[in-house]
Amino acid sequence: MAVPKSKISRSRRGQRRSHDALKKATYVECANCGEMKLPHNICPACGFYSGREVLASDQN
Repeated sequence: MAVPKSKISRSRRGQRRSHDALKKATYVECANCGEMKLPHNICPACGFYSGREVLASDQN
C-alpha cells in the first residue's frame, strides 16, 4: 500500500494547487449589437455569430 514517507509542506502543497484557482469569465462586445457576450458563442441578444444571423430574432 502506498504511504507517503514524509509530510508535504504547506509551500509544496500550495505550489501544486497554484493552478486550481477559478478564473473570471471573459466577455467580448458583440460586433453586431454591442452587447457583452462570451467569446466564440452566439450573441443571446441578437442571434448573430461571426457576422451572420444564426438564430432568427423572433425566437429570442
